[in-house]
Amino acid sequence: MGSKIVLALKGMAMGIAEVIPGVSGGTIAFITGIYERLIHAIKTILGPGILRAFREGGLKGVWQQGDGTFLLTLFVGMGAGVIAGVFGVSLLLERYPVLLWAFFFGLIIASAIYIGRQVERWDFGAVTALVLGTFLAYYITVATPAQGSAALWMVFLAGMIAISALILPGISGSFMLLLMGMYTLIIPSLKSVLETLDTNSLIIVITFAAGCLLGLATFARLLSWTFRNYRNLTLSVLTGFMIGSLNKIWPWRNVIETRINSRGEEVPFIERSVLPGQFEGDPMITGVIILIIIGFASVFIIERVGTVEEGEELEELEELGEMDK
Repeated sequence: MGSKIVLALKGMAMGIAEVIPGVSGGTIAFITGIYERLIHAIKTILGPGILRAFREGGLKGVWQQGDGTFLLTLFVGMGAGVIAGVFGVSLLLERYPVLLWAFFFGLIIASAIYIGRQVERWDFGAVTALVLGTFLAYYITVATPAQGSAALWMVFLAGMIAISALILPGISGSFMLLLMGMYTLIIPSLKSVLETLDTNSLIIVITFAAGCLLGLATFARLLSWTFRNYRNLTLSVLTGFMIGSLNKIWPWRNVIETRINSRGEEVPFIERSVLPGQFEGDPMITGVIILIIIGFASVFIIERVGTVEEGEELEELEELGEMDK
């Protein structure tokens, strides 16, 4: 029961991270030691092999083959985290954005170091993959957001892209929604469903969820394949993603352009990273330094917890059988 509570808390942290543009739930999964198990479980439960498991063992066979207890516990935690993020973290972003970004800045720096340490050999290919991943993630952070659309096909596509980014460390699913201009449609729709069960919002959320399901099934198989065949290069690219994403969560950013949100409020839309002396507001330097240190230290505390459970998880994976060959 204790390990399930810890797993649910990891899922909750992933859910909270996914609501914040610039922070990835995949990052949390990686530093908590559940990333590859998550990818494998998703690929299995959404793959063709699950039909064979059903024919041979029924629902029990499907549950065992798809690592059902692991996924259910994690996703329950993620659901709670998303709700907490929608109602709680958004409030912190409004009131204490500099300090919150400082915490995540420290967390992402430490995460990049952590993932980089998993690369077994830093040869030319690994360094090249690191540089390409860094530039790609940085380009995404400075790209100009597009105009969104309430068309259901666009909502479906947004779900596919956002969920793919969710399981990539360093690439935030909610930030991809922001770039597509869909963040201001999806998040308020989710909040409306949770509060009033509005029919139009429910249709949007269901369509978005369907896109997420297809994107998850496709991208999980791709990632599982790259980890199996090009593990070193994959880890190098992911490290680059982490480094390149730091620009998006730099604590001091001046607003260049604003937008009107679903509640008729003027909120930041395009921002530019600046030095503390150029920041339009209180830079809160002491607080920022403290929160960066706390965020940095949090990764290695989480890593210690993940290391303790790693042996147990590997034993469970052995019971499920070897990863697809």
